[in-house]
Amino acid sequence: MTTFTNRPGTALLVIDMQNGVVAGAHRRDEVVATLAGLVARARGEGVPVVWVRHQDAALVPGTRAWQLVPELVPLPGESVLDKEYADAFEATELEPLLAGAGVGRIVVAGAATDVCVRSTLHSGFARGYDTVLVSDAHTTEDTGAEGVPGPAAIIAHTNLYWSQQVAPGRVGGTAEAAEVVLTAG
Repeated sequence: MTTFTNRPGTALLVIDMQNGVVAGAHRRDEVVATLAGLVARARGEGVPVVWVRHQDAALVPGTRAWQLVPELVPLPGESVLDKEYADAFEATELEPLLAGAGVGRIVVAGAATDVCVRSTLHSGFARGYDTVLVSDAHTTEDTGAEGVPGPAAIIAHTNLYWSQQVAPGRVGGTAEAAEVVLTAG
């Protein structure tokens, strides 16, 4: 139901699954394994996988912290986009990449739930994409010392409110990795 005409395709966006981002993440190994299975399924179904990496003072390009976790490796020909803002659309080539591939629906997973995952979901939705959050394939670190709820509560809250997203001409929603429909139809 995307607002884009002639863009029936779906892409899987893997957000910031970098060593320095997920080293202390909630359920790190479980989320990585779930994502690995979803990536394999997307590849098998011919759905583009787009890898996103954040860079900043703590995630310097070329360092171990900046690199994607070793369990998740892009294949030759898969897009890898570097970003400097939480939103994967902001100041990147993501929008032209998706448009060129005929994508009007994005399936989002990765880290960090409360920053880059949410920002990308909202931005994609506001730009007209149908957006699906993979409910069991996103994670965040414990930032309770900063006065916010723990990671399990952040993940649960994000899953709850994203499951109810709807706007004229587009829908949001959540699905577990095993149940995600990777095709637009």
